[in-house]
Amino acid sequence: MVEAYVLVTIAIGKVHDVIEELKKHKCVAMVDAVTGPYDAIIRLDAKDLGELTKTVIQEIHKIDGVIDTTTAIVIEI
Repeated sequence: MVEAYVLVTIAIGKVHDVIEELKKHKCVAMVDAVTGPYDAIIRLDAKDLGELTKTVIQEIHKIDGVIDTTTAIVIEI
């Protein structure tokens, strides 16, 4: 299992629509709108790095209103 947080920048006026669309994706464990430099934070739970990458690049980036993402993979320390 690969877990990651994805910080999302969303176009003005599209936050609600993007968050509702994000909730439909199978790897999305949690999504919240936030204040600050990003508009939303997503928690992804993927079976492996390939599925995580596919979810971010081929699914999240294609949602209308998503401008940019920053992905932070959870590590064991």
